Amino acid sequence: MIQRIQSDARMSQAVVHNGVVYLAGQVGEPGDDVVTQTRTALAEIDALLAEAGTDKSKILTATIWLADIADFDKMNSVWDAWVDQANPPARATGESRLAAPEYLVEVIVTAAV
Repeated sequence: MIQRIQSDARMSQAVVHNGVVYLAGQVGEPGDDVVTQTRTALAEIDALLAEAGTDKSKILTATIWLADIADFDKMNSVWDAWVDQANPPARATGESRLAAPEYLVEVIVTAAV
């Protein structure tokens, strides 16, 4: 069985299948700085994971895209305070042009249910 969460004609914010939840990339509000955008994206992840019946302690992998890799330390200051340090996921971070220039960070996670 496949469960789709917060779907529209283009995409779902999360898809659950065989005990795994796959999240779409989460971003903050355009115009906010990278710290605030990271906080917002992680709060959205918390909410989606809860809706899927899981939480950040069960995140398996995380991919983080930064519009400017120079923001790596600022993003990590938020990530380090948020991540379950007893259960850190495998993680990759890279620099990429995001969907709009106002977006500074996008976070994508996969978690066990």
